Formats: sequence, C-alpha cells, structure tokens
Amino acid sequence: MIRRLALVILVSLWPAFTAAQQVQKPVLLHAAGSFQDALTEVAQAFETSAGIPVKTSFRPSGLLREALARGEPAEVFASANMEYPLMLAKDGKAGPVALFVRNETCAFARPGLNVTSNTLLAHMLDSKVKLGTSTPRADPSGDYAWHIFAKAEVLKAGAKAALEAKALQLVGGPNSAPTPPGRNAAGHLLATGAADLFLGYCTNADPIAREQPGIRMVRLPANLLVGADYGLTVLNGASPNAYRLAMFILSPDGQRILARHGFVAPGLPRE
Repeated sequence: MIRRLALVILVSLWPAFTAAQQVQKPVLLHAAGSFQDALTEVAQAFETSAGIPVKTSFRPSGLLREALARGEPAEVFASANMEYPLMLAKDGKAGPVALFVRNETCAFARPGLNVTSNTLLAHMLDSKVKLGTSTPRADPSGDYAWHIFAKAEVLKAGAKAALEAKALQLVGGPNSAPTPPGRNAAGHLLATGAADLFLGYCTNADPIAREQPGIRMVRLPANLLVGADYGLTVLNGASPNAYRLAMFILSPDGQRILARHGFVAPGLPRE
C-alpha cells in the first residue's frame, strides 16, 4: 500500500514530456551517508536498465537539507528521516515525500567490551566507557541517539542529562574529522579507540563485520529501541528522468536491492 501510494503521488507530478525532449544528463541523487553502498548499487541498476546516468552525492541528511535549501543543484533527495524532505516540501522546494525504507538504531562495541542488550544502558552510563554518536541536527543518526537518551530517562532518573553530557559527537557534523575513504565511520572510530560504544544504524553491521571482525553489534532492548523512517522526494524543477529514478527506487527491483543491504523495504510484496 505504501509503495502504491508513493507511485501515485510521483506519477501525478510527473511532468509531461516527449521522447524528443529527453536529454541524457546525469540525474542528481543526493542521499544520506548510510545509503552509500545501497543506493550506489540502486543507481548502477537504474543506469543499466534505463540507460540514464546518475550522479550521486552522499552526506549527512541535515547538511544535505541545508545545502538544498540554499539552492545546491539536486533532483532526488533520499533522507535518513522524514523531517528534512518534509521541510523542503513545506518550503516549496520539493514535491510529496514517500516513506521508502526503514532502519533501526543499534549499538556497536569495541573488541573486549563485554556488553549485552540487558547491560547496554549500564555500559552507556559508565563514566569509563567512551560513548560515540553522530551529530544531532546535522545527521539524523545523532537525533535518534538523543531519542534513546530520552527513553533511558524513563528507566533511570538523570540518565538523559548524563548521556547527553558524555556523548561524543564524532561524525556527521560540519567540522567532524573525515573518515578514511572506503571505511565505515562507526567501525573506524571503534577500531581506533575513539569510542568504546557507538550508537548507529543497524545497517552498519555488514560493512563493519567486513572491515573490523572483532567489533560486535548489540541490539537495543525493546524499551530503548528507536526506529528510523527514511523519506524520498523529488526537488522542484527536476528532470523527467529524476522521476524515473525515484520510481525505480520505489519499485520492487529497487526495494530488493535496499533490502539486501539490511533496510526494511515496505515496498516489497508480503510473502
């Protein structure tokens, strides 16, 4: 149902055009950094099937939203939350927003840190444990970490303030240290000792396992669990091919690729 509604919305805004008007310029796809592997593969599949090139830009969603609001050329925006594409739509810079995948927040622990789901909050609060996060407002992953801190307050009085005070905002901000090319940011920070625990997307699990086999993913307990809804929109003035790319992302072929990378893809038919 979600995929069908999203397709109807996008088709309703698809500009009228003729085959003669199509110019095979690259479609400009701006997407959250957590999509880098998945949407690179989606873009390659789209290029193969449609014969239309795609130029990608992967950055934290909050920084992307600011750049797009300032007028940076873009056509399709895939955000790690619903808020930022909805802000662009509200400001008259983009069309309707479709929820196209979901994710969850997990904890990742350095080798030797004996932590489980049941002991996670105690380790997060431990003054000797370096707790890493992304940067709130610049990167939705940081916002989701702050949602976890708010949930922790229900379990332990004072936890929210303590966690916000000790959290190391290591990535996703405008002045964050760059991650080496080809490396997962969370895995790199844990491997280098910058953090003992890192709160990030569960979809980091596979790339971290490939790069740093000793790092473990720890699922959040149900009372701390925070989900992430990802939003897709097409910017006003985008080319017809940009709508084709957005529809491919929402199609079963695109959704299957995203699912292979660990995202929950609501556009796939239920078996």
